[in-house]
Amino acid sequence: MSTPTSAPPQPASTSILGRWVRPILVANLVAEVGIVVTGGVVRLTGSGLGCSTWPECQPGSFTPVRTPESQYHDLIEFGNRTLTGVLAVLAVLSVWAVVSTWPDRRRMHFVAYGVAIGVVAQAVVGGITVRTGLNPWTVMFHFLMSMVLISLSTALVRGAHDGESGPGELTVHPLTHRLAWATAAVGVVVLLLGVVVTGSGPHSGDADTPARTGFDPRFVSWMHADAVMLFVGLVIATIVAVRLTATEARTKRAWDLVLYVTVLQGFIGYVQYFTGLPELLVLLHMLGASLLVVVLTNGLLETRRLPV
Repeated sequence: MSTPTSAPPQPASTSILGRWVRPILVANLVAEVGIVVTGGVVRLTGSGLGCSTWPECQPGSFTPVRTPESQYHDLIEFGNRTLTGVLAVLAVLSVWAVVSTWPDRRRMHFVAYGVAIGVVAQAVVGGITVRTGLNPWTVMFHFLMSMVLISLSTALVRGAHDGESGPGELTVHPLTHRLAWATAAVGVVVLLLGVVVTGSGPHSGDADTPARTGFDPRFVSWMHADAVMLFVGLVIATIVAVRLTATEARTKRAWDLVLYVTVLQGFIGYVQYFTGLPELLVLLHMLGASLLVVVLTNGLLETRRLPV
């Protein structure tokens, strides 16, 4: 009589992580988007120098020193800094989850380590931003670094969807794949011009001594708008090409999401421009930029199986 064979034991790290791998990676992505929103609150309330130095909040203290003059600015800035600690923990957990669950997927490892290193670098750039009195160029670079981290975090979530194995072939026609890359490249230009617009507008991040780029806000706003129009046209062209050539339904859904977020973001952008840049709409526009990076990264990766 034959005896049943037992399944080979799984590594302890895998059994511990189990179903929590994807939630960890999603939480990391949500936190990356969240710190952009809290950073927007810092900027729009003029709390960028609520903590006057770095890494301390005030000279001699890592926490806010309450004074009548500080009002709420130091608490808002300190809260944003505290969230960086949460990001660091989630980044470390993401590295552990990825390396333990997929020991052979080197590209996933590189992306996970990139997020962890990026969080540390982002904190340093934040400190430089404070020490330079919210120089608009360092503020812009600080925001763009967040966009890179959001893109990398999205790639981790997308990579987790594929699991252990799968061919790396395209899910669309090669020309469609190139068009998707061209669309993403113009999306990067849109983001670059968007931060220049913000760095030239009224919301400096400091309630007392605003620092601006010196560019004409109206001119850079229309340059940004022209890039957005080109981007919208490319998104529509990509969707048509994807619908004609995609072999998987989720690729089509991914690019539909790109269109939805693009239209909503464009609507918010035009409304905020013609209504004098109210703080709430500016904050929603920053959230929209983050979500656009998420869906655009996901759409690009969905044109290939097992991209990371």
